[in-house]
Amino acid sequence: MLRSKSLNCLLWRYSLDSCGIIYHKIGTMRLIYLKNLVFMSVLALGIISMGGVSYAEQNQIFSNSGLKIPRFVSLSNNKTNVRVGPGQKYPVKWVINRKSLPVEVILEFDHWRKIKDQEGAEGWVFHSLLSGKRTAIILGNNAVSAYEKPFGENTKKSRVSMHLEPMSVVEIESCDGALCAITTSGLSGWIKRKSLWGVYETENID
Repeated sequence: MLRSKSLNCLLWRYSLDSCGIIYHKIGTMRLIYLKNLVFMSVLALGIISMGGVSYAEQNQIFSNSGLKIPRFVSLSNNKTNVRVGPGQKYPVKWVINRKSLPVEVILEFDHWRKIKDQEGAEGWVFHSLLSGKRTAIILGNNAVSAYEKPFGENTKKSRVSMHLEPMSVVEIESCDGALCAITTSGLSGWIKRKSLWGVYETENID
């Protein structure tokens, strides 16, 4: 009978109080195990149920460089060799011929950074080829408008400062809420965050 109740406890068919009494009769070690199991279950549920925070930000860790992973950076050179592995001995996987392009750092090894581009391609680059300057790519299939002042749902109250073609690269000045302030070619404006690749959903930049 005691073994049957113990099995029911493991299957969560009895209350925790009842299970505690049963496990006390069986042995202290099993009682401790049950309490630890409950604690870990609650902790896991708490992590899963975090609201308003993106998956990437929930899973950020601090690397050996002291910077968070994942994080967005930009390319500092006009030509960047992306390699198969973290070292000069590894062959070049592809070459990026575009300065200031945003990429996401997803892993670090010594002085090498594993990056992911907007299309999801991954490879390794030397750390000095990356810059902390924040940039973003314009998403979509049509031109996107940037406005002179922060705006709400009614964009008619703000004057258009420029139109940006898809895949254009802009520099991010700040992001707060649904909007980001950007600059490009000497012009500045405000644009919806969802129109950009290179900034996390709930990330604040100032």
